[in-house]
Amino acid sequence: MLRFPNAKINIGLNIVEKRTDGFHNIETIFYPIPLADGLEISDSDNKNKYNFKSSGIPINIDDKDNIVCKAFDLLHAKHSIPSTNIHLHKNIPFGAGLGGGSSDAAFMIKMLNEQYKLRIPSNSMENLAGQLGSDCSFFINNKPVFAEGKGDIFSEADIKLSGYHILLVKPNIHISTPEAYSNVIPSYPSKSLKELILNPIENWKHLIFNDFENSIFPNHPELKEIKNKLYNMGAIYASMSGSGSSIFGIFRDEQKCPKIWNDYFFWTGTL
Repeated sequence: MLRFPNAKINIGLNIVEKRTDGFHNIETIFYPIPLADGLEISDSDNKNKYNFKSSGIPINIDDKDNIVCKAFDLLHAKHSIPSTNIHLHKNIPFGAGLGGGSSDAAFMIKMLNEQYKLRIPSNSMENLAGQLGSDCSFFINNKPVFAEGKGDIFSEADIKLSGYHILLVKPNIHISTPEAYSNVIPSYPSKSLKELILNPIENWKHLIFNDFENSIFPNHPELKEIKNKLYNMGAIYASMSGSGSSIFGIFRDEQKCPKIWNDYFFWTGTL
């Protein structure tokens, strides 16, 4: 079985309050995009629970620590699953705010459920995925949602970007979670993102923001420059995704990536 775990972007991200457990409550829109990894599973004759291999972007961690293998272990502990070959091909960059690892884990849960006829309902798969990461459960249904809480409480988002084009740029910048939150002052917005998203996309530039940009851009002006260049190229809306470090622009027309970004990871697609 071969599937293609896709990435997501955040359209707007408000950090509304700090929780007593040390996490933060947020509100954001998760929107799936067609940038994808490849994930394949098949029956194995080996005696191991699984045989994992990867290709594409190097994954510099032990197999047992890979979130795909953690997803396998999670289901293996509760269901009868035979030895399985797992091959993950990484295209989605790490540390980009695109949910690549979360998507891989969620797709692994869905694939094992289908391959071995486990009959796990969708809401139960969401609960399982949520044990692996706050945004993992989003990728079970993989539809645009308004997310709140830790980013794990979902409701339908009335947003349609079909036919628009996206240009995504990710420089070689790593942003840790402590750095991302270092200068953020949580506050409830005067209008919820759920309301603001109903405005025409042409107005989003002046209404919808990612709070992490205020914290991150001063330390990494290169990211702000990329956002400005996307607007100069004609983007209707541009933003950092999640806590970075990828920046995306949404366009009416298909875009070619300028040579100035040849040293960065970049990707273009149709939403």
